[in-house]
Amino acid sequence: MRLMRAKPAVWACVIGLCCGAGGAWAQQPANPPAPAEPAAIPSNLQVMVVDVQSLLQNSKAAKMVRDQIEAKRADYAKEISHQEEVLRQERDTLQKQQATLSAEQLNAKGRDFQAKVNELDRDVQAKRQALERSNADALQKIQEVMVKIITDIAKERKANLVFQRSELVLFDQGFDVTDQVLQKLDEQMPTLTVNFVAPVASNAPDQGAAAQGASAQPAAPAQKPPPAKKK
Repeated sequence: MRLMRAKPAVWACVIGLCCGAGGAWAQQPANPPAPAEPAAIPSNLQVMVVDVQSLLQNSKAAKMVRDQIEAKRADYAKEISHQEEVLRQERDTLQKQQATLSAEQLNAKGRDFQAKVNELDRDVQAKRQALERSNADALQKIQEVMVKIITDIAKERKANLVFQRSELVLFDQGFDVTDQVLQKLDEQMPTLTVNFVAPVASNAPDQGAAAQGASAQPAAPAQKPPPAKKK
């Protein structure tokens, strides 16, 4: 059998590929660096567990804040209920006047009534936001003291890892220091007076009333004020 001779061009390609591969191999390090080993867990690991939600519910300061917020909420509810009753009476009076007022007069009174309804709605929202902010500010003060207490206890126990109880499924109860934190928190902050933020209603223009002004139909008298919003 006669061997086929490769053409010079073919050999040139083969030699080029071999040289190229050899060059690539030469660029690879003979001994690649070993992957970095993960950091070893310290042998002196000390863990603490704290039930933060329980502290914000059961501490003396937290209970006082809750009572004050609920009392202010009840006061706001009474104010809003009185304002709604005034609007209901005004609405009833306006409906009785429909037969005696001109369309222009009825529209003007309707726009005025709707503006009062919108103003009440803004007042309700402002009171709700003020309560939320007042409550958040008070809880922030409790949390600041609580964190300091937890830090001090961690130093005493030489703990270098603190978990919130809500983040864990199973753990040794010996790690839980919630009762100790609660005792110190009640000692350092037995009372707390809420600094209530004043409600600030938005003064955005009433576009709904403007649209009613362009309308020729007196639709406003049939408008009912919103039901009392429980706070």
